[in-house]
Amino acid sequence: MPLGLRSKKKDKSKESSKLVESEAAAPGPPGPPAAGASRLQFHTQLAHGSPTGRVEGFGSARELYAKIAEAFRIDPAEIMFCTLNTHKVDMDKLLGAQIGLEDFIFAHVKGQRKEVEVCKTNDVLGLTITDNGTGCPFIKRIKEGSLMDQTKIVCVGDHIESINGKNVSDRRHYEVAKMLKDLEKGQMFKLELIEPLKAFEKLEPRSKGRTLPEAKISRGRETLRLRTKGPATVEEMPTEVEEKAIKKVDELLETYMGIRDIELAATMVEAGRDKKNPDEFAVALDETLGDFAFPDEFVFDVWGAIGDAKQGRLE
Repeated sequence: MPLGLRSKKKDKSKESSKLVESEAAAPGPPGPPAAGASRLQFHTQLAHGSPTGRVEGFGSARELYAKIAEAFRIDPAEIMFCTLNTHKVDMDKLLGAQIGLEDFIFAHVKGQRKEVEVCKTNDVLGLTITDNGTGCPFIKRIKEGSLMDQTKIVCVGDHIESINGKNVSDRRHYEVAKMLKDLEKGQMFKLELIEPLKAFEKLEPRSKGRTLPEAKISRGRETLRLRTKGPATVEEMPTEVEEKAIKKVDELLETYMGIRDIELAATMVEAGRDKKNPDEFAVALDETLGDFAFPDEFVFDVWGAIGDAKQGRLE
């Protein structure tokens, strides 16, 4: 590792956690969408059943959720997450930083509240935490055989509203992950959860509105990229090389930081696209992602992963 790497960065903790993973698209600040993006129109429905609506003119995840809420006359805070092309709680279809131009958006809203008390008998809970980019952390995966897998009341898709009475409904995924990690082993803790609204809980037949045929629900070759900073842009789908680099960086985020975040990984790969050495790359990361505590070793390995992808050394 070259001397001076990250020398312009602030001193930050190098602590890493493997208690939980987390991944999500970071919220973009309010602002006008790009001219091309503003003309795009997407079809949307509430996942538990509703007429079909249309949304357009958004430039960030937060603005998208506001547009969906406006279309269905609900509070934006009621939307937990969105899936693409399926009304099911399918974590492989979560809406992240990119939306295919032909994608159909299903919004999952808050349903029944529930509480559970758990004794932390293991350092690893077995949860993967993500968030919707607007302040709604929820459970993306539960590791089979883990402590939380044995707690049947906790389900994939549940929003974590509070931990031991402390409200975390507006916290980012990595903040919730740290709070869970910091719980002492052997300690009882309480989670207040909200599960997604199921169709049978609020009967509102989708036949009231038009539903696109299955043949038209497919990913386009172009996507709308919702950025952390700046307006949304219409881009080509990531190349195979970029996809491999993003996947590897996402794995490195888990190893070093105890989080997983596809949008963050994509932003890091983009930051390293035209950089000549790890020092330039570290400065670029500091300028765009200064809120994250990236260890020097992690920055160096990310730089190596980007280079390996370009050279065709990643599977």
